[in-house]
Amino acid sequence: MTKPALLDQLRALLGEAFVLTEGDLSAYEQDWRKRSRGKALAVVRPANTEQVAAVVKACADAGVSIVPQGGNTGLVVGSIPDASASQVVLSLQRMNRVRAIDPANLTLTAEAGCVLMAVQQAAETAGLLFPLSLGSEGSCTLGGNLATNAGGTQVVRYGNARELCLGLEIVTAQGEIIHGLTGLRKDNTGYDLRNLVIGSEGTLGIITSATMKLYPTPAAKLTAWAAVPSVEDAVKLLQLAHQHLGANLTGFEMMGQFALSLVDKHFPNLRVPLWQQTPYCVLLENSDTETQEHARTQFERLLETALETSCVSDAVIAENLSQARNFWHIRESITLAQAQEGLNIKHDISLPVSAIAAFVAQTDALLQAHVPGVRMVNFGHLGDGNLHYNVQSPAGVDAASFLATYESQVNELVYAAVQRFEGSISAEHGIGSLKLESLPKYKDPTALAWMRQIKRTLDPKGTLNPGRVVSTTTTNAAEY
Repeated sequence: MTKPALLDQLRALLGEAFVLTEGDLSAYEQDWRKRSRGKALAVVRPANTEQVAAVVKACADAGVSIVPQGGNTGLVVGSIPDASASQVVLSLQRMNRVRAIDPANLTLTAEAGCVLMAVQQAAETAGLLFPLSLGSEGSCTLGGNLATNAGGTQVVRYGNARELCLGLEIVTAQGEIIHGLTGLRKDNTGYDLRNLVIGSEGTLGIITSATMKLYPTPAAKLTAWAAVPSVEDAVKLLQLAHQHLGANLTGFEMMGQFALSLVDKHFPNLRVPLWQQTPYCVLLENSDTETQEHARTQFERLLETALETSCVSDAVIAENLSQARNFWHIRESITLAQAQEGLNIKHDISLPVSAIAAFVAQTDALLQAHVPGVRMVNFGHLGDGNLHYNVQSPAGVDAASFLATYESQVNELVYAAVQRFEGSISAEHGIGSLKLESLPKYKDPTALAWMRQIKRTLDPKGTLNPGRVVSTTTTNAAEY
């Protein structure tokens, strides 16, 4: 089938208005960080699962690859087309309904294009909690969250997107539909296809809807901001928080001084507390099942102990919801402040919590030795061992030139250090195309061979999001 014939078929399936080939398509063709831009054959916007299946089948028959896309907020260039003008971007944004809420079963079923904040609000309207929370929650979508196994700020209590998902509706590479929207907590009927597809970044199947866990809304929620003298002290504070708060600890974020200085510089209205007097700050959240008074008593005892043991030098508990929101807004603005400062080398890494302090000390020194004056934007979800260990150019050095000159070298230094400390080069952002060439250096070779075999089996033509997660080209003909 020729490409014009395919476009005519797609228009017949979806309607002329939902097959985009002209005009400004940058929202679909450029990645969120504006590092890369591709060119699509077309952007298609199906309205339901049956239309997704029909599009996938038509493209498979024509030998045209598909790039599934949700909110296009990813950070590893995994949801935009290449520059060939031969790929179809399949946007799921029209599929944005919350299909059902089952309060007795504590579940919610929503379509893949549903914006994360809308899922949170639907749960809240039902008097329940959907705990997945990200800085991009106003624009990222549920399907993308699952395709990348998103983490966010409450993983320490509720887990990643994978732990929150009970069932999936999936369109296969052949255009068939797997109807798996179960709300069951227990279902041992064979291989777990849900967990196989979660985190596969659209390379094995296209998620069109999901059934997610809900939780009772906490009776009380308090937020505290603490100054800590070092990463070691932040880890000590985390241990104390587990002891004092137990399962009530729902957030534990660490932020380096330079990261906070960028927020203070670019968003001065946010009034960042304590940052000038300490190398690191920690943001803690305590979600209590009892009362606000009980939550405050827990927090006060924790912080008193932390001050006595000198792992905290100063701290403040948010006095009201507005102040708590401001604390979280500061944390979530670090990424935007980095963007204002200029391009940087991002690392989304995970490590055993017990190894983080040594990793930071050694790797900071290593980077300074190789690139004197480099500025470290170190922040992230210390509670679950996930750091956004980003590298900004030295003061006065052009950011784009720095990226072009040093990105490969810096990545190798950081990833080798991560491997020495038995960590992962991707904690919650995925592999996409940005880390495609790095993965074979740090992934167990047998595990990587299994991944390639799974890709070959489920997508033998290689049409679903090619060039992401696992390479479809190799010098070993037996591998792909």
